[in-house]
Amino acid sequence: MSINILLSYIVLGLTLAAPVGPVNSARIDKGIKHGFWHAWIVGVGSMIADGSFMLLVYLGMVQFLDYPIVQVFLWLFGGFVLLYSGIESIMGINSISLTRKTNKKESLLKCFVTGFIMSATSPISIMFWLAIYGSVLAKTAEMSGSGMLLIYSSMIFIGLALWDVFVAALTTGFRRFLNDTTLKVIAVVSGFSLIGFGVYFGFHGLKTIFG
Repeated sequence: MSINILLSYIVLGLTLAAPVGPVNSARIDKGIKHGFWHAWIVGVGSMIADGSFMLLVYLGMVQFLDYPIVQVFLWLFGGFVLLYSGIESIMGINSISLTRKTNKKESLLKCFVTGFIMSATSPISIMFWLAIYGSVLAKTAEMSGSGMLLIYSSMIFIGLALWDVFVAALTTGFRRFLNDTTLKVIAVVSGFSLIGFGVYFGFHGLKTIFG
């Protein structure tokens, strides 16, 4: 087993996690507002959902996604979660302060659930994992045999975890150089980003229903 091959799968995990999307927007929002652990736990929730998708693909249990009612539920519920998170981010900007010690923080459990639901109900995320991870499994099985699938899948998951730590640390370190006004601007931008994704999801859900 080559170290370079293992590292390439870790890099693949980093690459899969890096694109800007709802989860990364939420990570940045929570990290800027509340610090490292809140940003990190959003990512943990997302990784659990991603790991579930990987397991479903690994076990070949993806046929249920072909049902229109499942697709509509994912679009609409995912859109609702994103809209709620985005509006909550914007409505809560007045509570953001670097100097006010009484600034109320969200619970880590809420951040975890947010990250999990965002990934678990995102049709884009689901289709992404089905397409990318499914092809990775096929290629790996062809080149190295099925016995290596679990090891290489673990490397991908390590890449996801490293990205989560990186983003959480980045937003925490960046926070030290900001003032209250800048924090609020970032929170508003992140909020509108989440709302934009939510509208997009909701639109496709309604489009699926009404044809």
